Amino acid sequence: MTGALTHLGSFFNMLFSTNVALAAAEASENAGHAAEGAEAAPGIHVVLKAEEVFNLAGFPITNSLIMTVITTVLLIAFAYTVRSKLAMIPGKLQAGVELLFQGVLDYMAETLESKELARKFFPLIMTIFLFVLVANQLAFLPGVGSILVDHAGAMVPLLRAPAADLNMTLALAIIAFLVIEITGVVVLGFFKYAGKYVNFSSPVNFVVGIIELLSNIGRLISFSFRLFGNVFAGEVMIAVALFFVAYLLPVPLMAFEVFVAFIQAVVFAMLTLFFIKLSIMEPHGDEAH
Repeated sequence: MTGALTHLGSFFNMLFSTNVALAAAEASENAGHAAEGAEAAPGIHVVLKAEEVFNLAGFPITNSLIMTVITTVLLIAFAYTVRSKLAMIPGKLQAGVELLFQGVLDYMAETLESKELARKFFPLIMTIFLFVLVANQLAFLPGVGSILVDHAGAMVPLLRAPAADLNMTLALAIIAFLVIEITGVVVLGFFKYAGKYVNFSSPVNFVVGIIELLSNIGRLISFSFRLFGNVFAGEVMIAVALFFVAYLLPVPLMAFEVFVAFIQAVVFAMLTLFFIKLSIMEPHGDEAH
């Protein structure tokens, strides 16, 4: 019975293990040097950066990049499928997609107080939400993190959750940041927008402007590290659960992480929308004129 449970636990570790590698090693010396023999205790090896799987024309292809490409292909295929089946009398899939999109568009129009702006930014906000959502959910599929390939003499996971790579979350943060700042400049004009952060009308307004400028720049950090930290911490938590209690504990943790993955997609998209709204608001004091 004990042997059966051991094999079952090993199966779950192999099937659902994340990109946090479980490393256990044993070493022993010859019988004549027993005093020098040593046995390494089992441990959890946390891999923070994405591992390179292969090299393409001098460009390193990492396991997180492979998952990013898979996510993109799936979203494009889904969009093409929905587009090819559009009809005047919608089916269940088309009706569900239209209901979701219309609800998001109406909420954006209410938030931005402009239907025109809502239509312009809808593709960006919806793309961010769907990409982060699908990328996070795919990370829970069997094989992600557990299928290993050989690279430079070391076994590395073939697939890794894109959001568990800081490069991906930072790239999304930079895109959102640039869109927010450019939108503010285009809608308000360069000097009026800059007046939000550089204001010499009074010492208090000057200090407030500098604080807002630092807070604005800090969005790059908060955007990228919030998503990365939540996804990576979830991987570590599940890996620890699989290592110590591989039979029951990982199941509710995985269910919780599926919910967290959805929340993170919503948070990233909503914050992008709210910061766009803040960027197009008139500077303090201009409303009264």
